[in-house]
Amino acid sequence: MISPSVTIVVPTFNRRDRLERVLCALEQQTCGLDVFDVVVVSDGSTDGTNEYLATLQTPLALTVEEQANAGPATARNRGVELATAPLVLFIDDDVVAQPDLVAEHLARHEESPDLVVIGPMITPPGFHMKPWVTWEQAMLYKQYDALAAGVYGATHRQFYTGNASLSRSRFLEAGGFDARFRRAEDVEFAYRLHELGMRFVFNPRAVGHHYADRPFSSWLRTAYDYGVAEVIFGRDHHQDPSLGRVRYEFRRRHALIRITARAYVAVPSLARVTEPALKRVAGWADRARLPGVSRHALSIIYNGAYYRGMADQLGGRTAFRKTILRRRAVVARGSGAGDA
Repeated sequence: MISPSVTIVVPTFNRRDRLERVLCALEQQTCGLDVFDVVVVSDGSTDGTNEYLATLQTPLALTVEEQANAGPATARNRGVELATAPLVLFIDDDVVAQPDLVAEHLARHEESPDLVVIGPMITPPGFHMKPWVTWEQAMLYKQYDALAAGVYGATHRQFYTGNASLSRSRFLEAGGFDARFRRAEDVEFAYRLHELGMRFVFNPRAVGHHYADRPFSSWLRTAYDYGVAEVIFGRDHHQDPSLGRVRYEFRRRHALIRITARAYVAVPSLARVTEPALKRVAGWADRARLPGVSRHALSIIYNGAYYRGMADQLGGRTAFRKTILRRRAVVARGSGAGDA
C-alpha cells in the first residue's frame, strides 16, 4: 500500500450539506486518491453530520473523529494528531477544492520542506452572498491581487486555514493552534511558524471555491475579536502593539474610517445606533448594485468593531489614544482583511 503524501484535515460544525460538497470535490482530484487521505473532525455537530459520515460510501481514505464542541483550533489539532502523511493540508468545510488544488499544494512543497503554501478561496460562480460576506471576500481578493502583482509577499497574516498546507512535523514543532482562541487562532499560529523560519508562499492555482455564509452578528463579533487578539498576540509574542504595523495601518485607513473608529472608541454606545443604520445602507446598496457604497458602509462597521476590541483589550480609550494614535509610525507591508 502506498503511503499518502498529504493528509487533508477538515474541521466541521453543523454544515452537513456543504461538507458533502467538499468531500465530493476531493474525490475528483487530479493527483489520484492514493496521494492523500482525509481526516474529518466533527466539532460537536448536531445537524446530522455524524450520521451522514457514519454511513458515507466514498473512495476516499477517510478517518472520522467526533468530539464535543471545542472550536476550530482544537478540531484542527486533533486532525493533525490523526494525520498519517508528512504534509498537512487544511480545508474548511465550506471550501470546495477545484480539481488541481491538492496537486498544486504538493508541487510547491517540492521546492522546500519549510514552506507554508496558501491557496485562494474565491467566490463560486453564481453564488449569492450576504453583503457583509461579499465585503469579506472583497478584502480577500484585494490581498490576492496584491500578492499576485508582487506588491508584497505572503506573510503569516495571509495564513487562512480554509486552504493552506505545511509540514506536519513543523506544525507539531510550533505547538499547534492555541485552543484559547476560537477566532484569529490561525494568524497567531502562523506568527509562531514565522518565528521558526517558515516561508509563506501564495499559489494562485491552488483554488478553492468558498461557499461562505455567516450571520451579521458573527461577522461583527469576528471583527471585535480580531482587535482583541491583535493586542493579545503582541503581548504574548513580546511585540509592543504601539510601535509598528497596527499604528501604521491605522494611519493608512480612509479618513472617514479613522474618524468613526475614534468616535466608536470614545463613545462605545455610538455603535449601537450607527451600526444598524449602516447595515441597512449596505443592504440597500447591495440590492441596488452599488458595491462601492455597500463596501464603504461595511468597512466603517468592521473597522469600528475591530478598533473597539483593540481599545477594550488595551484598557480603554486613553490607552488606545496613547498606543495607536501617536504620531510616529513604522512602515509595514501586507495589510490585513480590514484594510478598505
